[in-house]
Order: sequence, then structure tokens, then C-alpha cells
Amino acid sequence: MKELTVDATVANIEQVTEFVNTQLGERGCSPKVQAQIDIAIDELFGNIASYAYNPEVGPATVRVELIEEPLSIVITFIDHGVPYDPLKNEDPDIKLSADERKIGGLGIYMVKKTMDGISYEYKNGQNILTITKKI
Repeated sequence: MKELTVDATVANIEQVTEFVNTQLGERGCSPKVQAQIDIAIDELFGNIASYAYNPEVGPATVRVELIEEPLSIVITFIDHGVPYDPLKNEDPDIKLSADERKIGGLGIYMVKKTMDGISYEYKNGQNILTITKKI
């Protein structure tokens, strides 16, 4: 398992993505799966950066673990910000036009649809969101 802790800012999304992609590159991950994971990182870390400590800035930790059977990556996002479970939100009605649909929720919906697993818990004063993707 490898871990990176950075300030939860939008500017650090690129650093987090590079950190995860280094782990994926060591396993020969397909470009399609890597793109799906990159989108998930952008959405999840972006939400932490935008809402967890707002208007302050606090730390966010990203843990990456590679599992052998089945070959998968597990990415855990940890912050000490405001407790928030994005999985409790109702999925957006994607049949509606963009004008008719409520704002928000589409990014986490995409993450839920492209990852093989997603879970959330609030423990010891920390938001802990974990995604799993078979590679």
C-alpha cells in the first residue's frame, strides 16, 4: 500500500492523479480503465477540495493498494472535513435533459457506474471513501 497526503485543493488533483497512475503503470493497466479511474479521482478529490474544509484548506490522504486476486486497485480518500456521505444522495434522472435535471450528483453517479465497488464510512472524525476497480 502506498499513501500520499496533500492539501485538499483543486490544484492538487493533478498530483493525486499522477500518484495513482504511477501505481497503475506498474501493473500495465489498460488506457480505458486508467481513464475511468482518472475521472473518479477528479470527481472525488475535487469534491473533497471544494467542500470538506470550505472555506479553509485541510489535508487529504489518498491510499492506493493493489490486490492480486482478482487484479484490482483499491483507492481510499480520507479527509477530516465535514462529515458527508455522497452515496446517500439519490441518483440523478439521466433521462431528463440537462435543463430539467437538478444540479449536482452526476459526477458521483458516473463514479458509481464505472467502478466495481464504492463505499463510505465516517470513523474517528474522518470521511473515508473507497473505490475499487478491476484492472
